Amino acid sequence: MSEDSDNELKHLWDDGLADDELFFIGKIVAHWGAIENEVFIQTLQTFNINGSESVELPKAMNNMNFRKVLELWHKRVVSKAEEPKRSVLEVQGKKIQSYQDYRNALVHGMWGWELGRPEVITTTRIKKKNIITTKFNDRDLQDLYTELAEINLYIRYPGGIDDIVQEQEEKGLYVNEAALRRMSREKNNQP
Repeated sequence: MSEDSDNELKHLWDDGLADDELFFIGKIVAHWGAIENEVFIQTLQTFNINGSESVELPKAMNNMNFRKVLELWHKRVVSKAEEPKRSVLEVQGKKIQSYQDYRNALVHGMWGWELGRPEVITTTRIKKKNIITTKFNDRDLQDLYTELAEINLYIRYPGGIDDIVQEQEEKGLYVNEAALRRMSREKNNQP
C-alpha cells in the first residue's frame, strides 16, 4: 500500500455479512489452518529430521494437497499410536475428512446471499465441471467452528484432559499460550 492511500477516499463494496458470521468464518479458517499445521508437523516429525541432515520427503509433504498429507498422517502417526489414543485420532481424522468440503466451500467458493433469506449464505464453486452449491446458516457456521475447535484439541491431546495435565506438569506450570498472545497484542496496540 502506498503512503497516499490514507488520504484517498476509498469506495468499498459491502459483503452483506453480519459480525457474527464474520466471526465464525474467521474462526473456521483459523482453526482449519491450525489443523493442517498440526497434522503436517506431527507427520513431519515422523521423518526424524534434525537440522544437520537432508531428508527426502514424500511428494505429499509439499502440502499442495492436504488430503495426501492427511493420508500420510494416518499412516505414520495415527496407526502407530497406542489405544485408546489411536481411536481418538482415527475419529478426528474422519471428522477432518468429512468437513473438508465445507471448508473448501467457505474458502474457495463464490459467496452470495438473498435479501429474502438473510439467514442463509450460499457459496458456489466449480469442481471437475460440476457446480457445487453449499448453503450455510448461522447455526451451521457456529457448529462447524465448534467441531473444528474440538478436533484441534483432540489431535494435540488425544488422551484428553490427562494429556493436558501431563503437559502442564512437564512444563512446570500452565500458560495458555493463546491467551498470552492475545494479551501481548492488546498491550502492544495500546496508545
